[in-house]
Amino acid sequence: MSKTDGWVGTAAWTGGLALLLPVVIGGIWTALLLANLATTPAVPWAVAAMAPVLWSIWSYLGGRWRPARTGAARRRYLRARRVSGVVFTWALLAGGLSIVSLAGLWIVLFRLVRIPGNAVPDLSMFPLITVVAVFVMASLVSSMAEEAGFRGYFQVALESHFRGSASVLIAALLIAPAHAVTQGSLWPTVLFYFLVDTMLGTSAYLTKSTLPGLVVHTVGLLIFFGIVWPQDRHRLLIWETGADSWFWIHVAQAFVFAALGIMAFVRLARLAEPNPPASV
Repeated sequence: MSKTDGWVGTAAWTGGLALLLPVVIGGIWTALLLANLATTPAVPWAVAAMAPVLWSIWSYLGGRWRPARTGAARRRYLRARRVSGVVFTWALLAGGLSIVSLAGLWIVLFRLVRIPGNAVPDLSMFPLITVVAVFVMASLVSSMAEEAGFRGYFQVALESHFRGSASVLIAALLIAPAHAVTQGSLWPTVLFYFLVDTMLGTSAYLTKSTLPGLVVHTVGLLIFFGIVWPQDRHRLLIWETGADSWFWIHVAQAFVFAALGIMAFVRLARLAEPNPPASV
């Protein structure tokens, strides 16, 4: 087998794993949650049951319970390595600013184009502790699956053959069909998630770690679950009502925080360790 054939095989199985992980982990979580809400909704036991499942999957992907050689390879693919406090802080800042920008962009797009949006389950009839626990775990489930599969395994395989920017873009494009299945394939949705995945991929590439992105991804989902998406049903198209002051505020929010986020990523790139050149 040639070097190229070997790399293609690696990219194929890591890409397949990246696409499969959200389905498997999300399926387990959905089954537990439905059983929980149908039996004892006042006690969020599904969250407690899902926590060791997530830990076990993350640990296995990181090389635990594997032979030394295989375990070292798995740790490299997951790249859940610690980074310095300064780098971690700048990665969180860059990601946080980007999340604020993306929240503004989502609202702007939602008022420009009629799109279905994300259906947030109505949990208003359940106790507050259950609602909070469910949203936190749902955010962790999605972020851990995607960071491990796409920003970890698949992007690491890509970075061994392509430059960092190309690796980030290819990984973002691969996940697009998965987003389309659950969020729709209209251009505003595709654009939004492409920017999200590019931002998270950039963070993983610059820090050579999935941990900062995992935090940003989880917090970002909590913000969208709790604040942004529940209000989508109340948003009106500007072509029907006109562009009010809130529309322009969100336009400014998207652009200003995008600029601040880019500046933070530039600073992060200077602080992070030098990245090795691509093999080709």
